[in-house]
Amino acid sequence: MPSSLKPVVPLNTALLRRVPVFANLPEMKLQWIIDQGKEIRLQSGELLRAEGSPANCVFVLLEGSLSLTQRAGNQDMLLKQIDTPTLFGEVPLLMGVPQFWASGRATTACHALELSAETFWQFMSLCPTLAMTVLRTMTERVREAQILAQHRERLISLGTLAAGLAHELNNPASAARRAARELREVFPILQTRTFKLTQKSLTDEQREFLTALQQGAITQAQNASPLDPLTQSDREDRIVEWMDAHNIPNGWQLASTLVNAGLDNKWLDRISAHLQGQHCLHEILLWLDATLTVVGLLQTLEYSTGRIHQLVGAVQDYSTLDAANLQAVDIHEGLESTLTILGHKLKRGITVIRDYAEDLPVVMSRGHELEQVWMNIFDNAIDAVMARFSKNPSSVQSEVVLHANPLFIPTGWQGIVDHSSLFEQQQPTIWIHTRCEADRVLVEIADNGIGIPREVQPHIFEPFFTTKEVGKGVGLGLSTSYKIVEQHGGDIRVMSRPGDTCFQVRLVTQC
Repeated sequence: MPSSLKPVVPLNTALLRRVPVFANLPEMKLQWIIDQGKEIRLQSGELLRAEGSPANCVFVLLEGSLSLTQRAGNQDMLLKQIDTPTLFGEVPLLMGVPQFWASGRATTACHALELSAETFWQFMSLCPTLAMTVLRTMTERVREAQILAQHRERLISLGTLAAGLAHELNNPASAARRAARELREVFPILQTRTFKLTQKSLTDEQREFLTALQQGAITQAQNASPLDPLTQSDREDRIVEWMDAHNIPNGWQLASTLVNAGLDNKWLDRISAHLQGQHCLHEILLWLDATLTVVGLLQTLEYSTGRIHQLVGAVQDYSTLDAANLQAVDIHEGLESTLTILGHKLKRGITVIRDYAEDLPVVMSRGHELEQVWMNIFDNAIDAVMARFSKNPSSVQSEVVLHANPLFIPTGWQGIVDHSSLFEQQQPTIWIHTRCEADRVLVEIADNGIGIPREVQPHIFEPFFTTKEVGKGVGLGLSTSYKIVEQHGGDIRVMSRPGDTCFQVRLVTQC
């Protein structure tokens, strides 16, 4: 218990009457509250109660000032500064929340009164007028706290977004920089080899052939499909054999570029056939190698910068703050945009299975609020599957077998996902399913993670409820997601058991 100060102003009914909720109580009831309470005096900086401690009492600030803070990562976020006499700490009791969601710390010397939960409920029942005042005050505080909670969730989500963006941008940015550096080295080589070819005594027909050959090779390279390592190696060996047969030195240095461009021995035979009598086959292949290398580097630049543009676009969409007006939203684009932002987390070995309905109608949404819903659900799903599959394989297998019967298949998955795959998938997996239901769009997001405990499920949409440690995850459960969906005329439900959790979000539309 914090150390006490020597009394400056003795605790009396006049001091308690300065608190607005007690201002009109008779002297007898005020004295009863004092008799039931526990007087506390704090020095500046001392802790009254820590976040996460049992919510088994309320407090009356009589003198001084207190700050209420909540832990967010490595920082304490100020929720409220209390500078006037007031009753506080009653919201968790009235809402049935078992723990305080904020820490109270004295910012000046404080004089306070602690009332047990039993005392609080007694004076609430004995004094209807007081109860009405307390409930009115609680409503205002809950509204303020929910606004702060939403801002905090938004900030945490944006923090997740920023971390993911930095991680995701690193690879394409590095690839683009590397490609630009290599282009600077290769381009002079291409110029030199082109100049050497122009010095050869080629006929006009042969020159036209080489021009068409170059364009054809570029087109082939741009449309070439990636090969598996075994096929790649086999084709390179055949090209090396062809080059050895045609006395091309160091053919192995050219084989990889030609195979990556989708070129084969038949294509090389065309060159040989059109250039009979000429002794420039080696120079032509070196020229084509430089050409295809430049094309490959340009493709890398195009892909990398395109990826950067995609990531920046996803962040701009997600972080748009103008939510005043309704606008038509493509659900699939929103889901994919959110998955793009969370790509750095999904790369930890998580499989995403999509089953999107064709021609799914758009829904009307304020700004990009729905993407915050998807962010919260996906983020929780990722944590759940990683928590399950971080265990040893034997514990995962026993968990699946234990809960395999009766099988629970979320609405909409029958006939789409095999029963066993949902429960016995031995790698972290998230399923996304969309469809149209009459005048609503249904979005189901399922995962094979650890599940939500049965006793927790009724509370996950309550304000301030969380099962996560301070500073981890969204931190405030899914109340914000519920509120956003509700504001869009929809509903959100969850069904969960170990190995299978499914969130169903229904949104109003015109199918």
